[in-house]
Amino acid sequence: MTSADTMAWDDIILPFQLDKSDMRGRVARLDDTLEQILTQHDYPMPVAALVAEAAMLTALIGQTIKLRWKLSLQIRGEGAVRLIATDYYAPEKDGAPARIRAYAGYDEDTLDLNAEPFSLFGKGYFGIIIDQGQGMRPYQGITPLAGGSLASCAEAYFAQSEQLPTRFAIASAQSQMTGEDAPRWRGGGVMLQHMPPAGEHVAQTEDGGDDTGLMRAEDLMDETVQENWTRVNTLLETVELTELVGPHVAPDRLLLRLFHEEGPRVYDPQTVEFGCTCSEEKVRQSLSIYSAKDIGTMTTEEGTVTADCQFCGAHYVLDPATVGFESDPSQG
Repeated sequence: MTSADTMAWDDIILPFQLDKSDMRGRVARLDDTLEQILTQHDYPMPVAALVAEAAMLTALIGQTIKLRWKLSLQIRGEGAVRLIATDYYAPEKDGAPARIRAYAGYDEDTLDLNAEPFSLFGKGYFGIIIDQGQGMRPYQGITPLAGGSLASCAEAYFAQSEQLPTRFAIASAQSQMTGEDAPRWRGGGVMLQHMPPAGEHVAQTEDGGDDTGLMRAEDLMDETVQENWTRVNTLLETVELTELVGPHVAPDRLLLRLFHEEGPRVYDPQTVEFGCTCSEEKVRQSLSIYSAKDIGTMTTEEGTVTADCQFCGAHYVLDPATVGFESDPSQG
């Protein structure tokens, strides 16, 4: 494979279907996108690993939403890692790239750098929010943090909220290719879902669920589906880190390597890039609910009001006389 072939699969989500087993899925690669997300901040390695996993989940899940919609993940914990937030902005039109952003909030003083990353959340919840646009009420579904990884939480979410058997295989790493000055983040993942035929409902066992009380993928299947599900997941478990992260195994070749007997069929890939929607106008809008007295309490010793974007690090400096509902527009 040439260098051009390799780069053509960077920052891509490739939808596919396995005809033999009635499965659908996506393969995702985030390269420059993941590098930009993580280099906006100097995250400790365990936090960076969690943000990378959340970003991969966001890409894999987000690809299914409609044009101009927005999908967000919010993972909140009571431990050293308090929050991971991600956004997937669907393309504005066919052929345009989707945009992803992500950030983490954590307590540096209590962060154990040697701990297993997922344990740093402690108790908490995993939530997915879908914003369909102006005039529409956002959809939100949540599930408790459980299972040992964010991917496991996402699988539990689909079992509970969507009743769709779902499986993720996700990996991220820093790697350095020939000609690069320093290691860069790369991430990859595969998402599998069993889709019941139109008009049919998935089977549920009466005593389904694990020791947390959450439904599992296996609780949603009849015997035939479970046989297909087990076979395809056994194949997925053979995937290697270097195959997921790339770049030397293209996603379409990875599908053939894993599922050639399942009749894989691919669809048009979706390109992805880092993108933040912050702006000075939005900062002003968020401050428009405050009085001049309130704005005064936010004013720095230098006589300015400042705001920072947690996602991209943009720094805004505003004249306090021009913000708030008592501001004087002529001074702007």
